[in-house]
Amino acid sequence: MSRIVYVNGNYLAEEEARVSPFDRGYVFGDGAYEVTPVIGGRLVDAERMLARLTNSLAALSIAWPMSREEFLAMHDELIARNRLEEGVIYVQITRGVADRDFPFPAEATPSVFAFPKAMPVVNNPRAQTGIAVKLVEELRWKRRDIKSIALLAQVLSRQQAAEAGAAEGWMVEDGLITEGCSSSAYIVKDGAIITSPLKVDGRPRILPGIRRAILLEIAQREGIPVELRPFSPDEAFAADEAFQSAATFGVMPVVEIDGRPIGDGKPGPLTRRLRALFFERLREEG
Repeated sequence: MSRIVYVNGNYLAEEEARVSPFDRGYVFGDGAYEVTPVIGGRLVDAERMLARLTNSLAALSIAWPMSREEFLAMHDELIARNRLEEGVIYVQITRGVADRDFPFPAEATPSVFAFPKAMPVVNNPRAQTGIAVKLVEELRWKRRDIKSIALLAQVLSRQQAAEAGAAEGWMVEDGLITEGCSSSAYIVKDGAIITSPLKVDGRPRILPGIRRAILLEIAQREGIPVELRPFSPDEAFAADEAFQSAATFGVMPVVEIDGRPIGDGKPGPLTRRLRALFFERLREEG
């Protein structure tokens, strides 16, 4: 059965979906997006997703195209129409269709496109073995607090990682690791989680990851020490464990960075514990 997607108020088979080539998302990358997990046929972390998307749209001066209730109903409808049990819903909101000009158009209606993707989130097989990461140069713009659809820097970096046989790239700026191309990055040393703060010297340094926020709450609840500070590649190489988080897998062990094994080269005990606690929390909230 063809996948059903959403385009500006219409539910369509994916091969029938159309957007204007003059949409500013296509011409300029002028828009924001979100990826929200679906587990057991239910959208999770919806409130946090709405809050982050609201911040992104406000930063871009793009008006909400529908009410909060309509937006969530659209997600639920996509889940139902596609019989999605586990995976994610991707949604993007652009400034809309207008002739090409850099300033915001005086009159443009925001465009909305969304689609489901089935994938194993809870039982991702890579979580059993862990993944390899490649360190790559940080190429992004300064407004990293906006979940922008303009992802060319991440695409180039992720491709560099893929060509090196790694599943993800961790970006390095001024000798320090910021985050993954599509994930939040963490190391573990002497029982403490170390991860970059959202801002350094008042400037956005990383995206405010939703899974990151949940993991930090879990760590606080469980009495696990957390150090919010930048860390270097050398610290990462010498770490006891490493992991990353994202909507598509929750928590993922990192067992190799730039060809060097982390710890004993296997998913570490704290990482495994955090992954279990993360999904336990999602089940409790359901």
